[in-house]
Amino acid sequence: MAKNYSIAIDGPAGAGKSTIAKRLAKELNFMYVDTGAMFRTVAYFLDLLGISPKDADGVERYIDELTVEIEYDSDGLQHMIMNGMDVSDDIRTQDISQKASLVAAHGVVRDVLLDMQRSVAKKHNVIMDGRDIGTVVLPKADVKIFLTADPAVRAKRRCDELLAKGEKADLPRILKEIEQRDYQDTNRPIAPLKQAKDAVKVDTSALDIDGVVAAIKKIVEEKIGL
Repeated sequence: MAKNYSIAIDGPAGAGKSTIAKRLAKELNFMYVDTGAMFRTVAYFLDLLGISPKDADGVERYIDELTVEIEYDSDGLQHMIMNGMDVSDDIRTQDISQKASLVAAHGVVRDVLLDMQRSVAKKHNVIMDGRDIGTVVLPKADVKIFLTADPAVRAKRRCDELLAKGEKADLPRILKEIEQRDYQDTNRPIAPLKQAKDAVKVDTSALDIDGVVAAIKKIVEEKIGL
């Protein structure tokens, strides 16, 4: 049986992981797996029930009532299915993003999603992005990238993204939220955000998308010859 390759891309919120991973997956003909969307789906589910993401008892009580599935459309785009409903758009809010970070701190949630993430990687060539892919989910990934950027740069990108959609954007507030998210992700007791020892750090602060993609493709070629 031919070997399936895995590429892990970790990094803080707003570093461009999803954008870069999607582009790389398309160019390398790999399956893209957005693990952050899985945690957002759990956070959205709990939010609908009115359960605080900090409520460990509530999370544990209701997690068994949730089913999370991943589907891909004809363009290879990932869709999150929550209890039979496509919630791919509903989970893309700043509020759910913040709550997803808190939800991810619960071991019961990570256990439920971990098997799903690893199962996909066993069956396909994957590019998986998140906070702990190279350290926990796929510790033996063939290529590990730690994608980062200055918080101010990440906040400006998020602001521009919202404005481009015709939405309101408060740059100081967005920067504060990103810094809060960084603190939550790096200080949680379970699977905190950190660079794997064998990961290659790529700082995107001064690079555009093409520059980042080119840099990572060069790393991938050096590591596994693709």
